[in-house]
Amino acid sequence: MPFLPLRHTLGTGLLGLALCAPSLAMAQSAILEGERFHPETGEQGMVATSHFLASQVAHEVLAEGGNAVDAAVTAGFALAVTQPRSGNIGGGGFMLISDERSGEVTAIDYRETAPAAATETMFQDEEGNAVSEWSRFTHRAAGVPGTVAGLARALEEYGTLSLSAALAPAIRLADEGFVVPQRFVDGVADAGERLTQWDASQAMFYKEDGSAYRVGDTFRQPDLAATLRRIAEQGAREFYEGETAELIVAEMQRHDGLITREDLAGYQPEIREPSHGNYRGYDVYAMSPPSSGGAHIVEILNVLEGYDIAEMGFGAADTMHLMAEAMKRAYADRAEYLGDTDFVEVPLDGLTSKAYADELRSQIAIDRATPSDEISAGDPAPYESNETTHFSIADGDGLAVSNTYTINFSYGSGIAVEGAGFLLNNEMDDFSAKPGVPNAYGLIGGEANKIEPGKRMLSSMTPTIVKRDGENFLITGSPGGSRIITTTLQVLMNVIDHDMNIQSAVSAPRLHHQWLPDELRVEAGFSPDTLSLLEARGHTISQQSAMGAAQSIVIEDGRFFGGADPRRSTSSAMGL
Repeated sequence: MPFLPLRHTLGTGLLGLALCAPSLAMAQSAILEGERFHPETGEQGMVATSHFLASQVAHEVLAEGGNAVDAAVTAGFALAVTQPRSGNIGGGGFMLISDERSGEVTAIDYRETAPAAATETMFQDEEGNAVSEWSRFTHRAAGVPGTVAGLARALEEYGTLSLSAALAPAIRLADEGFVVPQRFVDGVADAGERLTQWDASQAMFYKEDGSAYRVGDTFRQPDLAATLRRIAEQGAREFYEGETAELIVAEMQRHDGLITREDLAGYQPEIREPSHGNYRGYDVYAMSPPSSGGAHIVEILNVLEGYDIAEMGFGAADTMHLMAEAMKRAYADRAEYLGDTDFVEVPLDGLTSKAYADELRSQIAIDRATPSDEISAGDPAPYESNETTHFSIADGDGLAVSNTYTINFSYGSGIAVEGAGFLLNNEMDDFSAKPGVPNAYGLIGGEANKIEPGKRMLSSMTPTIVKRDGENFLITGSPGGSRIITTTLQVLMNVIDHDMNIQSAVSAPRLHHQWLPDELRVEAGFSPDTLSLLEARGHTISQQSAMGAAQSIVIEDGRFFGGADPRRSTSSAMGL
C-alpha cells in the first residue's frame, strides 16, 4: 500500500482535531476579518515544513509528547524521502535551537567539508580558467555529507526520542512509498538530462521500463529505506563508517571522486555561537559562518534601522530603494570577508556593528541608486571589538528550531550513490573555484572562501530565530541560493516593520539585490508605477520567477501562528 499518513501513522486522532479547530479569537491582526491571508493556529505548538507528509509526522511527534527537536529531526529525515530534490542525507546544513528556559540559542553546523584530497585549483583548467561543469556535475563536486551526523547530534543534545524512533516515519515512507504530486513530476522532468546520465539515478527516479512517474503513481525507495534502517539499527556513525560509507567510497572510486573512508570517519558537526543583532528592540539570532546569512541579515537590518520603514510602507519606492542599496553593500562585503572561521579571520563584530552600519548608511542617496561598479567591500575592521529546504518547529515548552539544509542544486549533482538510494551534493561549487569568478548563483567569492582540505564552504543558508523580551517570537528561514538571505530578511521586516501576520509576511512579493550582477530582481506583484520610479533612480529591474520558500512561525501571547509559503505547492503548517 502507498503511504497514507492520516490512516497509518496518526493513531491519536489529534491531527484531525487540530486541522478542524476553529481560529483562535484574539487581538492578533493575523486572524481578523478582512485579512487576505490567514495563518494556521495552535495553542501548544506549530510545525511548518515544505512537504505536508513531513509536517504530519512532525506534528504527530509533538502530539505524542516529543519536543521541537524531536519533531525537527523526524521531519528532517522524512523530507529526505519525500523531497529527494532538496531534502537530503547526502548534503548538509545548519540548525538553530532556542531554549527559553535556559535563554540559550545554539547553532549546529553540519555543513559539508572538502575532502582531504581537495586542492585550491581543482576546478581550474591548465590555463587557470574555472570550469563550472567540474564543480557542479561530477563526483568531485561532492563535499563530505553532514546531515546524518548533524541531525543525530541535535537529537542527542536536545531531544528525547531515540534515533531509531525519529527515523521510523522516514523508513516507512521510503518502504511503502508516497503518492507523486505534480511538483515531483515537473522536477524530475527538469533534471532529466542530469539524472539519466547515471545508472543509479536513472533507477531511482524512473520506472523499470524507463518511463517517468506520473501524478498519482506511488514512488518507493527501497535502497534508501535500507540505508535509513541501517542507521536506525547501528547509529549515525553507520553512515560514516559502516556499509553506507563503503557504498559512498565505492561510488567515488568508480568515477574519480575524492571522498575516502578517512574523510567520512573524520566528519563531525560543530557547535557555533549564532550571529546576533538587535532590530527595533527585537533580538535577531541567525546562523554564523560558514553561513554568510546571519552576519549580513544583521548588517542590512542595522542599515535599515536608521530609516522609518514602517512609515514609508511596504512596496513603496523609497522602501525598496533603501533595501536594495543596503543589500548591495552587504553582498560586496560577503565577497571579500566571509569564509569558514576555522580557517580564516572574519570581522564579524565589525560587520554587525551599528557604527559600521552608520558608515554604510552615509553612502546611500535616497534619490539615486549607487551603481555596483562604484561599490566595493567596506572596511569593518575599525568597528571590530577586541532548490534547499527549510522548516520551522516550536513546542509549548519554549523550545524552537529553525533548520535549513541542502544538496545545493535541485537534485544536487544528479548523481545517486549506487545501492544507497540518495543523491550526492555538489556543494564544492560554493567554494571560490577561482577568486573573483561567480558561482552558479552569481555570487562572487574571494580568498577567504578558497578550497582547502577539511574546510566548510561558504553558504547563504540562514536559519533565524527572533526573540522579544527573551521569548521566542519568530522562527524563519528559506531555501533559494543567494536569495536566502534577502528572503529571510523580508519575512522579518514584513512582521516587524509592516505589522503583517506571518502568512501575509511569507506570501508577500519579494525583491533581491546581490551587488553583482547589478540588477534589482523582483517577483510579480509590485506596482508597475513603483518599478518605474525605481528605474528613474537608476535601478535595473529584472522581474523573474518566485524566490525562496520561507516556512515560518510567529509566537504571540502564548499562541502559535504558522505561515506555509505558497511558492512551494506541498508546503504546510500544522498547529497543535
